[in-house]
Amino acid sequence: MTGNTAARYLYDMSEGNASLKSLIGGKGAGLAEMKSMGIPVPDGFTVTTAACVDTMNAAGAWPEGLWDDIQDSLARLEERTGRTLGGKDKPLLVSVRSGAVTSMPGMMDTILNLGVGDDTVESLGAESDNPRFAWDSYRRFLAMYGEVVEGVPPHVYEDELTSLKARRGVQQDTDLTVADLQELVEIFKRVSRQELGRDLPGDAREQLKRAIDAVFLSWDTPRARVYRRANDISDDLGTAVNVMQMVFGNRGETSATGVCFTRNPSTGAKELYGEFLLNAQGEDVVAGIRTPRALAEMEDVLPQAYGDLISTMADLEAYYKDMQDIEFTVEDGTLYLLQTRNGKRTAAAALKVARDLVEEGVLRREEALQRIQARQLDQLLHPAIDPEHGKTAITKGLPASPGAAVGGLVFDAETAATRGVNEPVVLVRYETTPDDIAGVIVAQGVLTAHGGMTSHAAVVARGMGKPCVAGAQAIRINTGDKTLTVGDRVFHEGDLITLDGSTGDVFGEALTLVPPQVNEDFEAIVGWADQIRRLGVRANADTAEDAAKARELGAEGIGLCRTEHMFMAADRLPAVREMILADTIEDRAEALEKILPMQQEDFEGIFTAMKGLPVTVRLLDPPLHEFLPDLVEQSLLVQRLQLTGGDADELDRARTLLSSVKRLHEQNPMLGTRGCRLGMLYPEIPEMQARAVVRAALAVREREGETATVEIMIPLVAFASELKAQREVVERAITEELTSAGEELEVHVGTMIELPRAAIVADQIAEYADFFSFGTNDLTQTGIGISRDDAEGGFLSAYVSEDVIPANPFESIDRDGIGGLVQIGTDRGRSVKPDLKVGVCGEHGGDPASIHLFHTLGLDYVSCSPFRVPIARFAAARAVLDSASSDD
Repeated sequence: MTGNTAARYLYDMSEGNASLKSLIGGKGAGLAEMKSMGIPVPDGFTVTTAACVDTMNAAGAWPEGLWDDIQDSLARLEERTGRTLGGKDKPLLVSVRSGAVTSMPGMMDTILNLGVGDDTVESLGAESDNPRFAWDSYRRFLAMYGEVVEGVPPHVYEDELTSLKARRGVQQDTDLTVADLQELVEIFKRVSRQELGRDLPGDAREQLKRAIDAVFLSWDTPRARVYRRANDISDDLGTAVNVMQMVFGNRGETSATGVCFTRNPSTGAKELYGEFLLNAQGEDVVAGIRTPRALAEMEDVLPQAYGDLISTMADLEAYYKDMQDIEFTVEDGTLYLLQTRNGKRTAAAALKVARDLVEEGVLRREEALQRIQARQLDQLLHPAIDPEHGKTAITKGLPASPGAAVGGLVFDAETAATRGVNEPVVLVRYETTPDDIAGVIVAQGVLTAHGGMTSHAAVVARGMGKPCVAGAQAIRINTGDKTLTVGDRVFHEGDLITLDGSTGDVFGEALTLVPPQVNEDFEAIVGWADQIRRLGVRANADTAEDAAKARELGAEGIGLCRTEHMFMAADRLPAVREMILADTIEDRAEALEKILPMQQEDFEGIFTAMKGLPVTVRLLDPPLHEFLPDLVEQSLLVQRLQLTGGDADELDRARTLLSSVKRLHEQNPMLGTRGCRLGMLYPEIPEMQARAVVRAALAVREREGETATVEIMIPLVAFASELKAQREVVERAITEELTSAGEELEVHVGTMIELPRAAIVADQIAEYADFFSFGTNDLTQTGIGISRDDAEGGFLSAYVSEDVIPANPFESIDRDGIGGLVQIGTDRGRSVKPDLKVGVCGEHGGDPASIHLFHTLGLDYVSCSPFRVPIARFAAARAVLDSASSDD
């Protein structure tokens, strides 16, 4: 972490504002802004992120003078409130809550009711004339403090609470009497002593110091790190700590706690959305401990507070110009706000809110685009349940996060994180906790037995675009046996189920999913992006169907058409093998003549789908042995035929094929005879492909009146002489075809830059190239010196998790290394040909972070898989806007 010793460590709430967000965190900034707006918030102070960072840098040792500063801030808070932390008369109770710069809901720790103890509980009850509230606060504090600060396993307290309720024959915590709660306090003290070997500290100031330290430490918990990595949040920011005077939602039936959003976070609709609980504290709602009530019902039981809340919601959305996620408490009928932040929302909601705010005149289009993340568009491009499925749901819960999920049941986050890498899983929990984050990330969806629309499971799932059905109270979960029971049906781990997060339905089987439907909000947002972006966006497509889908999704051409996939088809493989096995040039040419019309047919379909747009056809790239059987398998076949006295002709054919497999076998085929090297050895192959391309283009033009703009790309060039020779072969074939047909057709010939040497000598290669296209998949392998298949199954995940590298370089480009090669290749190529067209056709063409780099480097276009085209269009616009913002 990078420390800032010059930064202040403490701010009273009245001193804060939004400009200090990097120091006082999102929560602290929100509270300070609300206070300046005259909205009722509890008083308090903030320990800054600088204190956290400096503590982490010092291996957990607090900076000199920090505790003194905290005690000074506490003294000022005591003076303002007229209360004393740990005081027997008018005791001050505080909450100690994390507050990261970027919202990380549920990932870090909170301690409530700090200050209640043996010396203060009686006076707290007497002052409020509500001893039950005082003892309820005490038992809550012991459980939360013991778990968060001292590390007592949470089930220790949960088991004792459940046991006491069972003995008393009650269902809800609120049904326990004062005497019950007094007994529970003593039980909690006893089990804490058994777990720790000592009593919990009784001094309130010591508790405060330890609680602040626990929040600092929670910044670096595994769940927090997993969440930050999943959401591209830096590990270096640290968290602020907010110490606030407690307001109590558990003081009886005129008190409440709740969470609300100024718009529906699932759909984006401008409607009332939220939940509350009477006689409860905030953790009861977000943790799903009790199933809450719809916010609209609050008008009947707490009309004044409800009216104040509705008015405040409108004020906050107008102030922040965005949908707000608000946490509130009502104490004895008076409303207090504990937090406001820009609300986590589904992808569909993000687009609708952005579009609506523009139409309402609140935001400009450019501002609206910057409120949306590219990955949110990705979430909308996932399948949904076929509406014609005709199946009956086995149960129904709350539709907490929309979308469809099909997967095998798993009952804990660890299993989900392990199995979910290789197979689709659905995580089923009684209720999720922040520690489940690793499982939620890889799961297809989440199902919980308890919790509401604003529970932890719902909020996290919505933010990640995961379908979630919460509060399905009819399900019974046995984590020991790993079973899920609904009525008389029992499901075991691995059994397939389907979740419909849009309706709350749960199905006891795998239902068919249908492709996503792009709605008007999606089209409007991406349309805005098209008006702003500079980069062109093409698609990687090898079939007419893929090409048509790409065009439908806004592709401006095809940046990579791989011809080898056409060779792999079952009806073409015999002719391809005949070509490979040919002993003479004449025999090989004869075999290629059989393949040519097949290639032409493929190209015609693609050129028809893309007429009027550019199509870049990459000539044959993989080594020839990929079209032949595996060496081991073919050897075993020959051996079996020999041992069993197989047919002589069949054995002879098998031996001939084995001989060719051995002849073409290479120890490292990725760096062997492939790409242009294959064309250099067998020039009749690129010649045939060039003829097929030209014939297809002419046929489409004659039939359709228009054809695609044809580009032919020579792969794996390392030397300018290779491109020169291959270009001559291709151009000779093109000229012969056009002369024979009596037609004219402009065909551009360029190359892929996928080797470090090619990037270094790009000025030499550019002499013979009409365009460059960086094949960043292979460039990453050759530039870093790693095999993708081996690395991704081996050390790469450890490198990412241990922060050796910031991300998998095959998913998001290595900016300094491979990005540096792209820059060198582009600059040197354009030094010879200033107008040289340069693009990217690796998978990085659909990665938003990589697209930002390609925009910065001045490339002309990116090319990606068809379903990532809208994401690339959007990301290219964000690159323009973000670059402008960074320049301001």
